[in-house]
Amino acid sequence: MTDITQPLRRRAATESIPIYWRKHWLWVLANIGALVPLAWLLWDLAQGNLSVNPIADITSRTGKAALILLMLSLTCTPANLLFGFRQALTVRKALGLYAFLYASFHFLNFVGLDYGFNLGLIWGDALLEKPYILVGLAALLILIPLAVTSTAGWMKRLGRNWKRLHQWVYGAGVLAVLHFLWLAKAADRWEPLLYALLLALLLMVRIPPIRKTVAGLRQRKPVANASSPRGRKENR
Repeated sequence: MTDITQPLRRRAATESIPIYWRKHWLWVLANIGALVPLAWLLWDLAQGNLSVNPIADITSRTGKAALILLMLSLTCTPANLLFGFRQALTVRKALGLYAFLYASFHFLNFVGLDYGFNLGLIWGDALLEKPYILVGLAALLILIPLAVTSTAGWMKRLGRNWKRLHQWVYGAGVLAVLHFLWLAKAADRWEPLLYALLLALLLMVRIPPIRKTVAGLRQRKPVANASSPRGRKENR
């Protein structure tokens, strides 16, 4: 016996794709975009396209991806505050988790490929002689509890403390930028300085008086001129 409802179900499924895309297009693009650096790195690794120092390439590319995604995550709230772009809030957590993912790859590459998990060498040569590594490690240690508690269950358990805990992401951002700035050579410091400038602007928006002023400007609606014909019509 033919199922007459099958064409209707197929049509409903087809029509639901545009609806899903309209609602979640930014989330889909954010996930795809966040995975591009990893896919590109794996492709270059498989094709032998890395330089004569592949470990340095992996360290640089995973670190920059982590920093960019962290900055994008921090930009979501100001984007909603300044422009009313509420969809940005739907990708904030995903971008933050991807930033943690790349930061973890960055760290594992350092302790694994670079130092062969030799804790004595890491302690003596890296942590004591290269303080910028301690700064980067501190940023990663901040991101760990933020990633672990990013679920709705943890949000419910922690209550108001959840928001206080996740405000530490700005501290991770400051440490990550400082790590990059400290690591960069003098001729290449323009790049981390750009991240520092962006982070400073994002932090300024978080200052309560500035945030209140910006929110008030956005929410203020223009009032129609009562003397105009349209204004008199609307005031009737």
